[in-house]
Amino acid sequence: MLTERLRIKPGVYERGEFRFGEAVEAFLEAFSDGSAGAALIFIGIVKSFSKDGRDVAAIEIEAYKEHADKSIQRICEEVGRKHGVIVGVWHLVGEFGVGQPLVMVAVAGKSRYDVYPALMEAVERYKKEPALFKKEVYVDGSHQWIT
Repeated sequence: MLTERLRIKPGVYERGEFRFGEAVEAFLEAFSDGSAGAALIFIGIVKSFSKDGRDVAAIEIEAYKEHADKSIQRICEEVGRKHGVIVGVWHLVGEFGVGQPLVMVAVAGKSRYDVYPALMEAVERYKKEPALFKKEVYVDGSHQWIT
């Protein structure tokens, strides 16, 4: 498995059991031997507006953890093999306010030419494939489950 060198296993985590700073540090430590020449880290943050322009107060994320973990692992392995890189995806579940981070995707490889397309593919795939469910809670008190 390409993700074996990652100390923090890619997958779904409860909000309190994952720290973004520690995860970034652990990811970079995995390549302190000089085996990678480039790393990109994407952190998804709760925005204050929805696709249709409504004011968002919070996001609630739920997951079918067993399915989501397997799907995230598959994404990491497939994207990693395709681009010759190491990929990690860590998604949090729980309630998040505007401006709070809820997902991290990290890619490391030989050069920037390898990591940029891999990062884009991993982000697009984690948005669609794992059993993750997102509810937007709006400032007016209403809410909507979205895809």
